Amino acid sequence: MFKEIAPQKKQKYSRIAFLIIMDIIVVNIVSLFSIYVRFDFKFNEIDSIYWESLINIIPWYTPMTIACFAICRLYSSLWRFASIREALNVFFGVTLSSIAQFIIMHILDVRVPRSYYVFNYILLMLCIMATRFAYRLLRYFNSERRSKKSPERHSTMVIGAGSAGTMIIKEMITSQYLDDKIQCIIDDNQGKWGRFVYGIKVVGGRDYIPEAVDKYNITDIIIAMPSASAADRREIIDICNTTGCNLKILPGMYQVVRGEVTISSLREVQIEDLLEREPIDGKIGTILEYVKDQVILVTGGGGSIGSELCRQIAKHEPKQLIIFDIYENNAYDIQQELKRKYPELDLVVLIGSVRNTNRMDYLFATYRPDIVYHAAAHKHVPLMEDSPNEAIKNNVLGTLKTAQMADKYGVKKFVLISTDKAVNPTNIMGASKRICEMIVQTINNHSKTEFVAVRFGNVLGSNGSVIPLFKKQIAEGGPVTVTHPDIIRYFMTIPEAVSLVLQAGASAKGGEIFVLDMGEPVKILDLATNLIRLSGFKPNEDIKIEFTGLRPGEKLYEEMLMDEEGMQETANKRIKIGHPIPVDEETFFSKLEELRRAATAESADIRRIVKEIVPEYRLKNDTAMQQAAVTKE
Repeated sequence: MFKEIAPQKKQKYSRIAFLIIMDIIVVNIVSLFSIYVRFDFKFNEIDSIYWESLINIIPWYTPMTIACFAICRLYSSLWRFASIREALNVFFGVTLSSIAQFIIMHILDVRVPRSYYVFNYILLMLCIMATRFAYRLLRYFNSERRSKKSPERHSTMVIGAGSAGTMIIKEMITSQYLDDKIQCIIDDNQGKWGRFVYGIKVVGGRDYIPEAVDKYNITDIIIAMPSASAADRREIIDICNTTGCNLKILPGMYQVVRGEVTISSLREVQIEDLLEREPIDGKIGTILEYVKDQVILVTGGGGSIGSELCRQIAKHEPKQLIIFDIYENNAYDIQQELKRKYPELDLVVLIGSVRNTNRMDYLFATYRPDIVYHAAAHKHVPLMEDSPNEAIKNNVLGTLKTAQMADKYGVKKFVLISTDKAVNPTNIMGASKRICEMIVQTINNHSKTEFVAVRFGNVLGSNGSVIPLFKKQIAEGGPVTVTHPDIIRYFMTIPEAVSLVLQAGASAKGGEIFVLDMGEPVKILDLATNLIRLSGFKPNEDIKIEFTGLRPGEKLYEEMLMDEEGMQETANKRIKIGHPIPVDEETFFSKLEELRRAATAESADIRRIVKEIVPEYRLKNDTAMQQAAVTKE
């Protein structure tokens, strides 16, 4: 590492030394030349006393000027990125040095014509500015020379002529390490058409993208529109996908505000960029104030949602963070990540099952958590259809024991991670999560602990979700398998899911089911098609799409609320609340005990008992009839 740093420092100090030497020469030449200009370029008319005065003042004036330039950061700027700010630095540096020269001359009683100060100030300003910006000019000519010698350079189009696009274009033009040649710019603002940004022409709007790709032989497209709406961004990506070019996108508006837009900010276009809605604003900074100095327990803390919860919570100084998971590899991964990023964090990582009563009692008695995020669950629908008793043991009984311990040991808040599959469930996994919701809502009626549930749809990129499966199938050359051409799902990103969970914990009063307004659902077929295109292939030409039929317990569509629950607004317009459905508690807990005995005995009749607890649970025959009706419609 030290061998790499040393040459960089040497290069930096050499550059500063060169600039200082150049400035010393310029300052002295300009000082003498100003007298020459004052006397109309007539050397013989200049009184020798003026020459002597300037020569005597130079030993004082020169170091003072260099000091003024240093104060105004003329030796710490990267002049290959010189812009208005650097020009202002030159202005302030020259102004400060001229004032210093005037003061020194009066202190030392040096006599020069009054107009000398004006000529010296103007000439010094022009010369210092010229020396700085000459570097950019040389780099430009060098870039053009390399462009002609390197026919294999990437031919690039930039979409967006706003602040972000301008920053990206500027860096690409001035960089000596990039092989991209920007050919044109696309922007929907017609007032910019025909104009130039750093010499690059704005040729038209989004409708002109395919024609511009052909005209300029474009190989790469950069989408620099961080402030554009999700709908606009999605439409532009769809158009770009038809061109077969490599796509990159600038993700965040905050980077423009903070002036951090660089080539390294660009990333590949991801399927998340095609969501059918605006991303949720969870206002994490405000939400997480309530976790500060609290003992937080995250069950299933090694999973996709659980680990992201831990990452977000760790940023906000909890008193202690406890990660509880049965799968040691996942727990180890998040443990090492958090130790590396937050060395001061009081982190406890424990292995165990939420089904183990004694283990859970020990956990709560020892650490006394203030807030519990219950993310431990079996979630794979087809696997749970083949192992229904395990779904009940882990999801239902595990939630029951964890909730009872939270009540017993006085936890302040208990947040259950649920799923949209709990609404009118057609599979045992969804039905088990519906029972979990009923458990926490029922216990909430008799507990000082605030129990809430958080219900959301499919999470993009989570373990076992459809996106990783599609990516794997594409990497293997296909085919990409879709169960049904009309199947639709609601989607959200992992950070959005965690944002919803944290919002629920912050605003919970007890008994609510929090639901994200996820906009329009997405067809899985469209998701597969877009992912194939984003991977650089043509659907059904390079990569085939095959339909395999609905899996056991799978619905064509998912719902977010049952009719009985209703919908209530919250302070966050993207988050709704479903009200509790009244439950006969005595009957409910009696059936739970029956369910526990049946699951422990590995009963083949487990679904019947679940149906008695969750009347809206549609068994196999009911589901087949419902799906047939939907298909017919």
